[in-house]
Amino acid sequence: MSMALDDDTTEKVETDDNARKLASDERRESLRHFAFAFPVFLIIVCLVFGPVGWLFGLSFVQDGQFSLVHYERLLSGAYVAIFTQTFQVSLTVTALAILLGYPLAYLMSQSSQKLANIILLSVMVPFWTSLLVRTYAWMILLQRRGIVNDTLISLGIIDTPLRLVNNMTGTIIGMLHVMLPFMILPLYASLKQVDTTYLRAASSLGASPVRAYWSVFFPLSLPGVFAGAILVFVLSLGFYVTPALLGGGRVIMVSMKIQQNAAMYFDWGAASALGVVLLAITVLLFAVMNRFVRIERMFGGS
Repeated sequence: MSMALDDDTTEKVETDDNARKLASDERRESLRHFAFAFPVFLIIVCLVFGPVGWLFGLSFVQDGQFSLVHYERLLSGAYVAIFTQTFQVSLTVTALAILLGYPLAYLMSQSSQKLANIILLSVMVPFWTSLLVRTYAWMILLQRRGIVNDTLISLGIIDTPLRLVNNMTGTIIGMLHVMLPFMILPLYASLKQVDTTYLRAASSLGASPVRAYWSVFFPLSLPGVFAGAILVFVLSLGFYVTPALLGGGRVIMVSMKIQQNAAMYFDWGAASALGVVLLAITVLLFAVMNRFVRIERMFGGS
């Protein structure tokens, strides 16, 4: 009996020693990895957080002294209107991107690989063209004597040219064209990961194809919808080129006001305050979304 206890004690001691040795080896391996990655990590921190910290500091400086005047100015009616319009445009573009992108992504996920690749190539083509060129192309297409108005008039759909540029309509059309791939790509990746076994199981239990889709397939595709929506919305919040050109000065977004404060008025404090608020809104948006759907799951993580 005593020999058995001694054997158990010896085995336990050996197990504890092995566990401590394994933990020590893991710590040393982690330290080696950290030491190897530290220079790159330091560069990334400096490049990312350095400018942000500098702008954050400028937003609290007025005439060389600490001041909240730049943030107090954001509470005025003009700035509230700019933020309201920015959110209105961003939400509209995001909603339209979901309505247009989901059917196309679903078609790609249910098509043969060859057809899906052709559609995917068509979606990717805009990335190979300069954003400025695409925006000017939309200005030509949407002008009063452009292809869109001329076609509608020749078909008898309208009698007089529509105002499709230098307003909110042109801005949303141009931004939607740019942002649509950012909705389709994560959505397509999410839809391809949906296990069709669940649909067959629902059908075997008596569910119609429509019922199986809404009860099984659509809920499983929501992480892709959220991923695409948050990408489109965040990018739209800070979009500059397309609203500046297609809006014709009638659609003022936060990014345009930042450019005006910095380049025209040389008021870096006001521009920095706007940038800090926009960054805070973006971070808050990610935090809220992460409470409902984990960010890593939205972008394909387990």
